[in-house]
Amino acid sequence: MSKEIKNLINIEKNKDYIVKIESYGHEGEGVAKVEGFTIFIAGALKGEVVKVKLIKVNKNYGVGKLLEVIEPSEKRVKPICGTYKRCGGCNLQHYSYEEQLNFKTERVKNVISRIGKLEDVVIHNTLGMENPYNYRNKVQLPVGATGEEILVGFYAPRSHDIINMDKCYIQDEVGDKVIEITKQWMKKFKISSYDEKSHSGIIRHIMVRKGFKTGEIMVVLVTRSEELPHKQEFVDLIKENINGVVSIIQNINKEKTNVILGLQSLTLWGQDHISDYIGEFKFNISPLSFFQVNPVQTEVLYGKALEYAGLTGEETVFDAYCGTGTISLFLSKRAKEVYGVEIIPQAIENAKENARTNGITNAEFIVGKSEEEIPRLIAQGIKADVVVVDPPRKGCEESLLKALSEIKPKRIVYVSCDPATLARDLGVLDGLGYKTLEIQPVDMFPQTAHVECVALIEKK
Repeated sequence: MSKEIKNLINIEKNKDYIVKIESYGHEGEGVAKVEGFTIFIAGALKGEVVKVKLIKVNKNYGVGKLLEVIEPSEKRVKPICGTYKRCGGCNLQHYSYEEQLNFKTERVKNVISRIGKLEDVVIHNTLGMENPYNYRNKVQLPVGATGEEILVGFYAPRSHDIINMDKCYIQDEVGDKVIEITKQWMKKFKISSYDEKSHSGIIRHIMVRKGFKTGEIMVVLVTRSEELPHKQEFVDLIKENINGVVSIIQNINKEKTNVILGLQSLTLWGQDHISDYIGEFKFNISPLSFFQVNPVQTEVLYGKALEYAGLTGEETVFDAYCGTGTISLFLSKRAKEVYGVEIIPQAIENAKENARTNGITNAEFIVGKSEEEIPRLIAQGIKADVVVVDPPRKGCEESLLKALSEIKPKRIVYVSCDPATLARDLGVLDGLGYKTLEIQPVDMFPQTAHVECVALIEKK
């Protein structure tokens, strides 16, 4: 920011200000204004009067550090986690759960209006959980060390500093127990933790997966090399202390990378997978398989997608970005035929296996880019009555949206993990002759700012 602009609005870095929080940023930060200048303040709630230190000043906004809550909101609650303020695992524990849901609903409304330029869409209240804690069926945590102390926990925000923890309130409690056992084993047998800077040491990550309905547990040690001293002692400790464990895996990641899992997995004991259900469908889950981490809300999300699809049993459905075929299987029970497309070959192999496991014969899975393979299906004379898209965070390729508009499906169901890219794509579809009727936000990740949505879009 130029000195002229700074002086005009009297903003100074490292100066303290008393401000009132007017709204929320997209990550749940409080937003205040000083003489028209916007300041984002993590940890502050809408309606509060707070004292902040301005720690960063850019051209269009500043960042403040919360020093004191002078007039607290009635929506403020005491976080139950002792490492909450330092840990990057979740950032909304100071919100009441009601306020978390309100924030997520308002966030979706804001981006649909501001980015999508759509004003007449019905946006429902966010569907929350009865118990918004201990919902994650998978945890994967980095392992490090400070001197003799072994560190296991989430990274601090915007860093790779591990915040050591004994308990995490958003993951299944079995994860806490596995972490404790692993630390004891590493200390007893002097097993080294991974050092990112020197690319040395053995244990990189601990991963635990648990079947919500089956109770089956998988424990995975991610190692820098195939060498794993005293692995039998580790296996014995897990078997003796973890009820429900059916799979103990060593995953090997030799690369100097931020990617957690390597491509090679060795089964140290038991099965190479666990099983779980979404609705009536059974899925085998390997260390590398994608599987939604909140099983309770996944059924809510997929149930809403199926409702919006409005299937009668006579429709041909395209499922773009189908992943391991979870939504495709839900659709197959009420559709004539389903074509799932996904760029990752292993995911398509998993989708085919999942279809076989569940006796599904009217779903076909294709490897490739959705924006390329779906036009090929169209060129072969295969026309979809309904299209479901569940893209990654970056949203859909515009070429795919244009291809879909050309075949004129009567209905599109858009499952989104990012409201901003959803809003952008809904704006594109609006220009291509499709009207967004309604959006249902679903709270898949309580205590965080993330929200998933299902949108119902029909031909104008």
